[in-house]
Amino acid sequence: MNNTIGIDISKDTLDVYRLTDGQHRQFLNGKAGHTQLLKWIKLRPGQLVIFEATGAYHRQLERALGSQSVPFVKVNPKQARRFAQASGKLAKTDRVDCEMLAKMGAALQLVPQPPFAESLYDLKELLSARRALIKDRTAAKARKATVSNALVKQQLEKRLRQIESDIEKIDALMLELARQDQHMGERLDILFSIPGIGMITALMILVDMPEIGTLGNKQVASLAGVAPMSQSSGKWQGKARIQGGRPNLRNAIFMPALVAIRFNPDLKAKYNHLVAAGKEKKVAITAVMRKLLVLANALLRDQRKWAEKVT
Repeated sequence: MNNTIGIDISKDTLDVYRLTDGQHRQFLNGKAGHTQLLKWIKLRPGQLVIFEATGAYHRQLERALGSQSVPFVKVNPKQARRFAQASGKLAKTDRVDCEMLAKMGAALQLVPQPPFAESLYDLKELLSARRALIKDRTAAKARKATVSNALVKQQLEKRLRQIESDIEKIDALMLELARQDQHMGERLDILFSIPGIGMITALMILVDMPEIGTLGNKQVASLAGVAPMSQSSGKWQGKARIQGGRPNLRNAIFMPALVAIRFNPDLKAKYNHLVAAGKEKKVAITAVMRKLLVLANALLRDQRKWAEKVT
């Protein structure tokens, strides 16, 4: 497969390389540039677009591609860099990077991501804003605990009230948007049926891992970064540890895992078994996080709600 297009994304520009004819192009990273890029892509239908996840810089491009049903793959920057190094390309420029992304898509035969509902892009923006507010709240609380000036303390209390109000508004709007999409609403209810998963956590899972319900167990754990990575060489055997994956998703399911250990009979038994076997508590909690996501994936795949096992 050589019908791939690599796009290197920066704040202002998109550097593009088409593998079929080796053509390089550059477009502005904005609405007008996206329109021109889409016209150029459609000159040769059937092209698969590959780009790196770059936070705020890639989101509008992803939305533009999705709105026109252009198949694309969003890859981890570390994965792309490792491919470039394995190919002997040590130089890193926008022109080199977009070419390597196109070649990576062809060599690894990357599969396009499934199309997402338009509302998902709005939910991603709202969730990003919510996480920024959570950070602001944490910082304001920490500062409030150390200040003694009455005026400063009063201003921090006012700021905290405003943050809480903003979070509540975002939560309400996210739930409203999710309910407007029947399919997403049904998926939301399935996740909410799992003991330990609240409505906002359920939303976070669907937004951070929209492909959940279509994956294998190992894929789910790997994408979330809760799959244990073995470390060994010769006779030396190191401790397995978790790394990579989607940190926002991993953070989102940490507290639900603690709740599940208390109120979900199956996961509570899993945790107690591991601790009794001598595993560290943090290792047992990670295992519960992994089990929680695997369970969510299975229920969404089967389109059924959680039900306690009858013994």
